[in-house]
Amino acid sequence: MTPVLALSGMPTLSGPVADFSDTPLWLSALKALFVFVYLLLQVVVVIWFERRFVGFMQQRPGPNRFGPWGILQTLADGFKLMWKEAVRPANADRFTYTLAPIIAGSTAFISFSVIPLGPSVRMFGHVTPLQITDSPVAVLIVLAAAGVGAYGFVLAGWSSGSTYPLLGGLRSTAQVISYEIAMGLSLVSVFLFAGSMSTSTIVEAQRGLWFVVPAFFSFLVYLVCMVGETNRLPFDLAEGEGEIVGGYHTEYSGMWFGMFFLGEYVNMFTVSALASTLFLGGWHSPIPGFLDHGWWGVLWLTLKMWVFMWGFVWLRGTLPRTRYDQFMAFGWKFLIPATLVWTLAVAFMHAARLGFFGPHRLLSTMIVVLVVAAVALGAAMKWDNAQNAKRRTVDVPDEIDPYAGGYPVPPMPGQRLAEPRRDHALTGTVRTTEAAHTDATPDATTHEEGPRG
Repeated sequence: MTPVLALSGMPTLSGPVADFSDTPLWLSALKALFVFVYLLLQVVVVIWFERRFVGFMQQRPGPNRFGPWGILQTLADGFKLMWKEAVRPANADRFTYTLAPIIAGSTAFISFSVIPLGPSVRMFGHVTPLQITDSPVAVLIVLAAAGVGAYGFVLAGWSSGSTYPLLGGLRSTAQVISYEIAMGLSLVSVFLFAGSMSTSTIVEAQRGLWFVVPAFFSFLVYLVCMVGETNRLPFDLAEGEGEIVGGYHTEYSGMWFGMFFLGEYVNMFTVSALASTLFLGGWHSPIPGFLDHGWWGVLWLTLKMWVFMWGFVWLRGTLPRTRYDQFMAFGWKFLIPATLVWTLAVAFMHAARLGFFGPHRLLSTMIVVLVVAAVALGAAMKWDNAQNAKRRTVDVPDEIDPYAGGYPVPPMPGQRLAEPRRDHALTGTVRTTEAAHTDATPDATTHEEGPRG
């Protein structure tokens, strides 16, 4: 494996560094079971932590009855969901309705299979990495699993046979797909720095300097995208209680609902682990050389993930829910174009470090790229402002009929009521606004019986 020179000046490896040659199949299955139990325990703890922490922020106790400090409340809720009757709506598509929570709950576990929890250790007489598997395109496996998970949302909304779940499923799918684009673009600079898409190679390339320093803008974009990807506040628009009740899982109960609940929290740990792996050195110690070997890597990675989990909980207890159109416009009109420009800049600087440009050619190329990007951004902003101004330009009549169509409508600012008016529903009758208001009262039983002489 040939070292290449990354932008940060660190030697990296062009291929995977994890060695699975001494890992039998049964040991891989045992590691998969370990990761499964590890994630389930993390979910149990984070649900309790979230309820207690948000309760503290809102000056209420949170769970404090079942177990010391309420630590066993999550287990009690899990048993309740397991024993709760799962009711299927009469209009639901049986197969798809059952398949949707399975997809949503299982795809998040698949993503964790390529996350390195630590270096190679000795287990049962074999030297094996603390990682289930690795691939030269391991990060793309994580993005692909997240894309498949979106099927669970849309299938749940469609198969329920109800309007509210369908709206929630469409919202969630559009949101996840939109922010996966920006998330994928934000990771391109990390691939350029490490010279590989293998997670173990990327972790090994950060021994000297974490990529959060040279790829700071990509890290900020990823932070926004990871919250939008997991449907968490302030971006839980697929579950807006005041608009679509509970979203795509409104018609689910019992463990069917529990699978969606589990998938959401496991996905939070998955995106947090990916952020720690790609930007914060993975399982490496924050202090170089300090307990940076063996099973200590699991501890360091867990602590880094919990920093992000604390951020998730803090956002939930602090920020209000955003408006859906603003959230989608922010992703498509700002995050994606800005990340594209950042990726082009990183690619040009990386090519210059590898000797593809001379110093003068690099400067002129960067100036041309920045000018083109600025012109394109200005044109896009001008077009967007023109569209917004066109939408705000509404023909407001000077006079309105508040009872036209049978429903009273209050006047807008600058409007005045038309009086008298002709009743279009009752032909041949002219009435004033006051008379129309009298007929609209519940006592006017003859209002819809026909024309009066």
